[in-house]
Amino acid sequence: MATTWHRLAPSFIILSSIIWIDLCSSTFFSAVADPLRRPMVIPLHMSSRNYSIDRHVDSRRRHLQQSKLTRAPNARMRLYDDLLSNGYYTTRLWIGTPPQEFALIVDTGSTVTYVPCSTCEQCGKHQDPRFQPDLSSTYDPVKCNPSCNCDAEQKQCTYDRRYAEMSSSSGVLGEDIVSFGNESELAPKRAVFGCENMETGDLYSQRADGIMGLGRGRLSIVDQLVEKGVINDTFSLCYGGMHVGGGAMVLGRISPPPDMVFSHSDPYRSPYYNIDLKEIHVAGKPLKLNSAIFNGRHGTVLDSGTTYAYLPKDAFVAFKDAIIREVHSLKRIHGPDPSYEDICFSGAGRDVSRLSNIFPDVDMVFSNGQKLLLSPENYLFQHTKVSGAYCLGIFQNADPTTLLGGIVVRNTLVTYDREDDKIGFWKTNCSELWKRLHFPGDSAPPPLVFHDNNVTNIEIPHVPAPSELPSNVLPGPFPVGFITFLMSISTNDSNINPNFEELGRIIAKELEVDNSQLRLLNFTTKGEDYLIRWGIFPAASTNYISNITALGIILRLKEHHVQFPERFGNYQLIDWNAEPPKKLTWWQQHYIAVFTGLIITMLIGSLAIGIWLVRRHRQRVTSAYEPVNASGQEKELQPLST
Repeated sequence: MATTWHRLAPSFIILSSIIWIDLCSSTFFSAVADPLRRPMVIPLHMSSRNYSIDRHVDSRRRHLQQSKLTRAPNARMRLYDDLLSNGYYTTRLWIGTPPQEFALIVDTGSTVTYVPCSTCEQCGKHQDPRFQPDLSSTYDPVKCNPSCNCDAEQKQCTYDRRYAEMSSSSGVLGEDIVSFGNESELAPKRAVFGCENMETGDLYSQRADGIMGLGRGRLSIVDQLVEKGVINDTFSLCYGGMHVGGGAMVLGRISPPPDMVFSHSDPYRSPYYNIDLKEIHVAGKPLKLNSAIFNGRHGTVLDSGTTYAYLPKDAFVAFKDAIIREVHSLKRIHGPDPSYEDICFSGAGRDVSRLSNIFPDVDMVFSNGQKLLLSPENYLFQHTKVSGAYCLGIFQNADPTTLLGGIVVRNTLVTYDREDDKIGFWKTNCSELWKRLHFPGDSAPPPLVFHDNNVTNIEIPHVPAPSELPSNVLPGPFPVGFITFLMSISTNDSNINPNFEELGRIIAKELEVDNSQLRLLNFTTKGEDYLIRWGIFPAASTNYISNITALGIILRLKEHHVQFPERFGNYQLIDWNAEPPKKLTWWQQHYIAVFTGLIITMLIGSLAIGIWLVRRHRQRVTSAYEPVNASGQEKELQPLST
């Protein structure tokens, strides 16, 4: 989603309470409406249930369950996309038998997982095909019962989500096998999810397929796995840094680093994940604020589905003024969107690694005295129109709640320890973290088999997780000669033909290659869809593409980092291939030298022949010359006879 609308919702943040939230219900299939916030969703209704009591009962039961667990397996999963470019991070989830793949937004503020259904009458074009229940041998609808809202035929449980920014999602509840990729220890499990029959607003237009709910609630994927006793009651997220994107997610417990800092998280305060923030320091100096300012309404909420951060008015003004004082040497400029009065600075340079030399560090101090260091990338976003300029990614919130979105935890491992009611933070390189989570010594997991009372020995076919390195990229030092890829583009208007030249420039820029390296190989049309094959070739100064460059290009393609303007519609990567440089014959390797030599030889030969012909012509002209009337003059010189 576009990042501009991300600032509309905070003026209403977490107002009213949660839409029919199942977190407050004591029944499993209650109709729910979670705060889907990208960056936030405004709940429209409040449940009459006593959330605190229900949560207290759930916590006691789960603590007993957790005490019986030894080392539970976990699901290690990659994160894709980029927080500021896309407005969210996604992960891959497989549903059904055989598995059907989906790209889902990870959202700690949502309590249900849902994907578009094949029967959807009003769903947008997303990254992957819709879920087809008829093609899954293990799918079961959640039958209508007194604990849920039912469809018109009173056969199946339904869900309905309506949000204040005018988007909505509704559909039926189903149950099927959910798998987490072949890099996870966790075997596939049955879980309840939403099968969408209608989308509106931003949910309709987003590229991601749906939502993966990580919030507190009985329909949350985390709660369901904990209820089954297959993971510990904790999960972790790690978002990539500025210009990096991606990251890692773990469902289940991991050993916390020794220097991880923790904050208490009160599960009875609200259904949101909150922390106990007391102070903010800028350049080592505390803001002159009453600590109670961070405890208004819902307190300080941590939400992975929110892009930016939002502070109550007084806290925001104090923070803004402190930052401006520290960077007084930089020039204040207007933001990239004239609709918003962004606070932006130019003259900081394009090197992100040097931002700490220009912008101050910020510390968030918890009630236990521990501090979370925020680097400049945790409160700045890059200006999209002025090179070397950056803007504050922290804004004023009209609501007294403090909301900390994903920007605050970039390059930070965040552990949501629900079992011990605390949240941990550890500064790290989230791109490198994935390599440490996927231990090099791990062997490939065996074929995954699911067992329960209803289904036994259902083998899940091996589905390569999208996190695997492409199998047809040459390993080691071998270079890549060229890369080809086929993409399908679905235009929004059949009367509009895409400008391939402009499209090529956009793709080249997104893949960070020169325009001359990207070539349109061929294309075909089918209705509103275009199938376009592109080729990426080495730069003019070389005959190969380095492995590092090739891997970067391929991963950007696979992880859908290429972003098109809205007029070009949506795209899907159909296939790609990387080929080694073709072995050249002696003639192919030296044809330029040979051709040049021939040209030079011909020029020299032609010049020599020309000189010879001119000289010969001159000789002929000289030998044939006689003075005019030469014989007559001789006669006249003879004496006349007398």
